Amino acid sequence: MVDVMLQAKEFGHNIKELNVGGGLGIKYTQEDDPPSIDAWIKTVSLSITEACKKNKLDLPLLMCEPGRSIVSTAGVTIYKVGAFKEIPGIRTYLSVDGGMSDNPRPITYQSNYSACLVNKPLNINSEKKYTVAGKHCESGDVLFKELELGNCQTGDLICVFGTGAYNNSMSSNYNRIPRPAALLVCNGEAEIIQKRESPHDLLKYDVLPDRFIKQS
Repeated sequence: MVDVMLQAKEFGHNIKELNVGGGLGIKYTQEDDPPSIDAWIKTVSLSITEACKKNKLDLPLLMCEPGRSIVSTAGVTIYKVGAFKEIPGIRTYLSVDGGMSDNPRPITYQSNYSACLVNKPLNINSEKKYTVAGKHCESGDVLFKELELGNCQTGDLICVFGTGAYNNSMSSNYNRIPRPAALLVCNGEAEIIQKRESPHDLLKYDVLPDRFIKQS
């Protein structure tokens, strides 16, 4: 980015503000080890300072966009467990009432998350592993592979952590699936901030031309 500043200076543009964007991750799973905000800022600022001094450039106003690191852990997604399908000796599928339309990241670039049962968060059985599949007609609509949960059954709720940044913003109506509701929870109180969509909401903009109605 300092090289870009140098190129701009050759054309008479003195860049005084430099936005390095985002990229700071979060701890989606136990294996993830992202740097702290302080450590990330220190690394970036020292690198920019050194590069500017080396190229005899004035230090710009340095900006960053740490959005995901702030809001991802502030959000969770709740799914209801549906049917089970066990393939002996291979895996057990567990279906939920959502999937790739509300979280396209697992199917798009194999993102991993942490999850637990809402009513039994500490009841984890390493021998009970489930492949959590969504409700869409896609073989790749899998939210988790070999997720360790306690003994669960139809109707149980699964809480997926770290979904505050991208899930709602990347959601779609793929396969005509309505988007879920969104709630703001604070100090034991909940308030709806986005209403649940209905099939009627998805159909109200469809138009059937008169000539097709007359033909029928």
